[in-house]
Amino acid sequence: MSLCLRVISFREFGFMSVLSGKTAIVTGASAPNGIGRAIALRLAQDGSNLVVADIDGVLPVNGEDQSRMDLLENLASELTSSQGKAIAVKLDVTRQSDVNDCIAATLAAFDTVDVLVNNAGSLAGSDNFLSTTPSQWETSFQVNILGPMMMAQAVIPIMQKSGGGRIINIGSTGSLGAEPGFGAYTALKHGLVGFTKTIAAEFGVDGILCNTVCPGYISTDMHMAANNRLASEHGMTIEEVKSKRYENVALRDAGLPMDVANAVAYLAGPQANYVTGINLPVTGGVPAGI
Repeated sequence: MSLCLRVISFREFGFMSVLSGKTAIVTGASAPNGIGRAIALRLAQDGSNLVVADIDGVLPVNGEDQSRMDLLENLASELTSSQGKAIAVKLDVTRQSDVNDCIAATLAAFDTVDVLVNNAGSLAGSDNFLSTTPSQWETSFQVNILGPMMMAQAVIPIMQKSGGGRIINIGSTGSLGAEPGFGAYTALKHGLVGFTKTIAAEFGVDGILCNTVCPGYISTDMHMAANNRLASEHGMTIEEVKSKRYENVALRDAGLPMDVANAVAYLAGPQANYVTGINLPVTGGVPAGI
């Protein structure tokens, strides 16, 4: 017996238009194999206009430093040529002036904001608890809590005027449990969950839904670099490192950035019209921890 499989596109299911006419801001979107980029591409598939944003500076890509803004501009061009309209914006989420400029650029290009994805984050404070410094805790707070707060404060009045919107925060398994060596990061990612629930409770009456997506091990450039580093430090093969790292993952492997992006697309779309204040794990079945 032969089995014939046919790949079904998003268009055949009618998914292309669920966000037609909507505008989404995605922060932390410059990494070529990052979660932010995947989210932008996925929301564009559903018809959304995109504002892709990230800090200025350089990012190591395949052993070479590349400009984050060049990477963002390339992403915006790709989205515009293949899906719809997109702009790239320089944004340090810890700077109020950058937040204001991002919102101004978004309104100038698209008149409104319907979806905010707070993807920008920091691993500051991912160290032994006794070794972490107050400055690491401060950096983690600024990027992982203060940045999403300022972005939310900027878009909520716009969403209120238009009758609602979606705010989606990107957390982590560190938002759900704890493991040694991630003190500040874990504490602040837990704080992000509380922030999400606060927005959901306070602004649900305005039709503003707020949720957290919590990725586990995801095959980003940063994650793969960590695997390579661990292999080198411990004299192990990459496969041995993966086997050890993923032994508590039910699916025994890392996920892909698009796995996270699909969860974001669900929460951004009409399928999630009655979903707010939740934490959605995209972990391959990692236990929550302590």
